[in-house]
Amino acid sequence: MEIKHITVVGAGNMGHQIALCAALAGFRVKCTDISAEILAKAERFADSYLPERVAKGRLTAEAAEQARANLAFVPTVEEAAADADLVIEAVIEKLDVKRALFAQLDQVAPPHAILASNSSYIVSSKIADATGRPAQVCNMHFFNPALVMKLVEVVQGPHVSDETAEAVMQVASKMGKVPVLLHKEVYGFLVNRFVQAARQEALKLFDMGVASYEDIDTAVVNGLGYPMGPFQLMDLAGIDLAYHVAMERYRESGDPAQRPSPTVVEKFVKGEWGRKVGKGFYDYTKQ
Repeated sequence: MEIKHITVVGAGNMGHQIALCAALAGFRVKCTDISAEILAKAERFADSYLPERVAKGRLTAEAAEQARANLAFVPTVEEAAADADLVIEAVIEKLDVKRALFAQLDQVAPPHAILASNSSYIVSSKIADATGRPAQVCNMHFFNPALVMKLVEVVQGPHVSDETAEAVMQVASKMGKVPVLLHKEVYGFLVNRFVQAARQEALKLFDMGVASYEDIDTAVVNGLGYPMGPFQLMDLAGIDLAYHVAMERYRESGDPAQRPSPTVVEKFVKGEWGRKVGKGFYDYTKQ
């Protein structure tokens, strides 16, 4: 099956960038969100991002014009998915929300359409049985910021057909990404297993009062050569995401050790979720 039409459900930080990546690669793309405000913000971003790329000489005017013509922002899932060959879900990291959405997508997307989740941790086997097409449900995990980061993790669970996995790998390649295929489902996939280990240790050291978050970041960047420290990365990805991921893991396992760090809980409750709201561990209000 040749994939020409892509739908992105969720127009937040990840969703609208995934949609732009697909539009720039020549796919016809529809992006939708339950929030009219978030959808409008996503459209404004596209309308500013493409001209900025042209002004910097990184994109031709013709390519920018074509990418914008490829991209539509629509108000409903029904309209967005009606002619989709591939749907990419990029909504909140809550299993019940994803299952409800995939059940809806199963009803409104064409029977041949692949339904992919951009979840950072939730494997598609926990979602697939909400649909009547489990062989066409998989993980397609982009990294933040999706317009910059090259890696895409494609996870082929036991229910996923070879045809589905291959089609999604090809789409990622056409989008200019570097896809890797996981032959088994595992919590956190590949990269986030490393990220989570570093984040948990950093939070433990901070919660114990061993060092400030600034000094922990400084040590990791200058001692390990990472491009940014774990607290900077949490601010970039979203502290709310770290909270929801940990809570989902805790609900699943019942293990108190899986609960989010007290520091993450405090930041979540205060609404200090990182760069997207102007404040997390660091203050971004002047940027």
